[in-house]
Amino acid sequence: MQNLFECKVKYEKIDEQSGKEKKVSETYLIDAVSFTEAESRIYKEMESMIRGEFIVTNIRKANYTEIFENEEGDIWYKSKISFASVDEKSGKEKKVSNQILVLASDVKDAFEKIHQGMGGMTVDFDINAISESPILDFFPYFKGEEVNEEIPAHLKPIANVEQEGETSEPEFENE
Repeated sequence: MQNLFECKVKYEKIDEQSGKEKKVSETYLIDAVSFTEAESRIYKEMESMIRGEFIVTNIRKANYTEIFENEEGDIWYKSKISFASVDEKSGKEKKVSNQILVLASDVKDAFEKIHQGMGGMTVDFDINAISESPILDFFPYFKGEEVNEEIPAHLKPIANVEQEGETSEPEFENE
């Protein structure tokens, strides 16, 4: 399960229409293990995107159960879906709601992408709401099979350690 964090970044940006500098606050979504790592990762991402000074003004945990990315999309939409679930203890049916983030070109496209992404579900679901999200970009921990961060030089992949004849369990001498 992903740990997602919404990070707000404030900086001065040149307005394309007027050419004047203006302060903007933008929201980005980061996949990280902790608040500390989220802060570190957002600083690293923003340093490559923003010239000049910026400040991370807020980091909060996000509660998205699914994220559907789409190469043709340019706006992140937040969607609330619900489906019926049976409580195993009481045997009663209850309504479960989840939030989904989908990258799409418009609301209709978001609706279609949600249905495509949820196509594998065996239960019926309802889309209760779709609204434009303030999120401008998502920085996942893994892109495909690759980790987005470099592995520190002092760490070795387990496969390399086993190939060198070392064992992954420490050996202790008898005293």
